[in-house]
Amino acid sequence: MARRGAGAVTRASDPARREQSDSHDRRSRPSAGVDHDQWIEEPRQAPRPASTTARRAPRAQPRLPESVGRELVRAVGAKEAPAAERRLLDASRALEHDRVRDAIRIVRPLVKVAPDVAVVREVAGMASYRLGNWTVAAEHLEAFSRLSGSTDLHPVLADCYRAVKRYRRTNEVWDDLRQASPSAEVVTEGRIVASGALADQGRIAEAISLLERGPVKKRRTPADHQLRLWYALADLYERAGDSVRARELFARVADVDPQLADTAERLRSLG
Repeated sequence: MARRGAGAVTRASDPARREQSDSHDRRSRPSAGVDHDQWIEEPRQAPRPASTTARRAPRAQPRLPESVGRELVRAVGAKEAPAAERRLLDASRALEHDRVRDAIRIVRPLVKVAPDVAVVREVAGMASYRLGNWTVAAEHLEAFSRLSGSTDLHPVLADCYRAVKRYRRTNEVWDDLRQASPSAEVVTEGRIVASGALADQGRIAEAISLLERGPVKKRRTPADHQLRLWYALADLYERAGDSVRARELFARVADVDPQLADTAERLRSLG
């Protein structure tokens, strides 16, 4: 199945990625509401996810793609669709600016009235993930994948299952991701999560083997996802007692981004 629908608010200008082919019968739903919630400034919270997987938030644009607008019309009706669109953009913008609890509060009414709109589930899923509500996040992200046909958020979905120790499901999501063969970044993030799940179970050698099949080779300008893989692999090498290879990889990461996680500290501790 072609990947569709991932990051509707993120990449509004890309119609190929915005195609929403699933058609849903229009149903009578409660009003999405026309009021706009006031954002509440709160201390920035950063619950530690179960892996180093990317924590992307959909980037808000001035308006949604037409395909998403049509989905909202089918979900809530033409009269309420403009208010629903504004609410969805507000929720996405709150998430982008780390107002995660605001994002949840704003998007929650849309989940009730438009549960079959993929982008609604994407925003709700990512916000729940960043709050550490793993089970709720997994429910939304499963729906996002089903509705959009996309595996772009599979690393995050797998990480949710890893966090609640549903390792079989983590592996199933990883298998789906590998077979779909999306971008190198998405596959690498999924690989990191799958490896972490193996390590959680004490299967360190298997975890190392899985990461070593990723983009380990040194490059002049490594991408962010490659740096994260190097860090994860260095951590596993250290846990396995291979301080030489651990030091080498931590040093690679430090040469590019010494602020990544605790790279500098880990490198100092290895001498």
